[in-house]
Amino acid sequence: MCSNSLGRSETLVKIAQRLRLYKPQHSFDVSDGSTSVRNSRIQDSAGELVPQGFGPCRAAVMICLFEGERGGLRVILTKRSSTMSSHSGEVALPGGKWEEADKNDAETALREAKEEIGLDPSIVEVVTILEPFYTKRNITVFPVIGIIWNKNRFNPVPNAAEVESVFDAPLEMFLKNENRREEKREWMGYHYLLHFFDYQVEGKSYIIWALTAAILIKAASVIYQRPPAFEEHRPKFWNRSANDYVMLVPRL
Repeated sequence: MCSNSLGRSETLVKIAQRLRLYKPQHSFDVSDGSTSVRNSRIQDSAGELVPQGFGPCRAAVMICLFEGERGGLRVILTKRSSTMSSHSGEVALPGGKWEEADKNDAETALREAKEEIGLDPSIVEVVTILEPFYTKRNITVFPVIGIIWNKNRFNPVPNAAEVESVFDAPLEMFLKNENRREEKREWMGYHYLLHFFDYQVEGKSYIIWALTAAILIKAASVIYQRPPAFEEHRPKFWNRSANDYVMLVPRL
């Protein structure tokens, strides 16, 4: 594992440099015609409030990466508390909904990660934000990629009300067919695949699936610059424009 004069892994430095230049493949259009994905990017969003009308339906998750002891990128994940009202006991990325005090999506992801697992924002360098994903509940989720240069500075402090456990997994796993299974699903006449990744660490078994798996497949594809070794065939509602969402999901 090579490092530079700052003690930083050369592999991580190169990845960070490349991700800072990453441009999302499509933009997220909001009602006033602005481009929210661009506004969400770090260089464009400092001090800028979330576009009006999309706060309550906007969320961000933190894809926090570090280099493992044997090399290779690893990502921090959580298992949600079994007492949570939604998605209880499921594996998730740290994150949550936007709040009024958040100036941008990176700030949302960092705040939520600190609240959920005690991740100090000062040890994370946010390098980019990927294309948003859209849930059936009309929530727009922005995946924020951050790097921990020194993993030893992170000591997880799970919020027991929200998080049962904190663990990490190899990012490249989400491009491989190993320990992966899939299920065919249908929604509003559209057929798609849900991917499930089975992972074991320290005697515990975890299943990483649905939107969390999809976000990590996307992140791994961008970072390793290659597609997954399997057919992804994701549901249309995860990646679309805001107008598409309005047409597909009637407001109640």
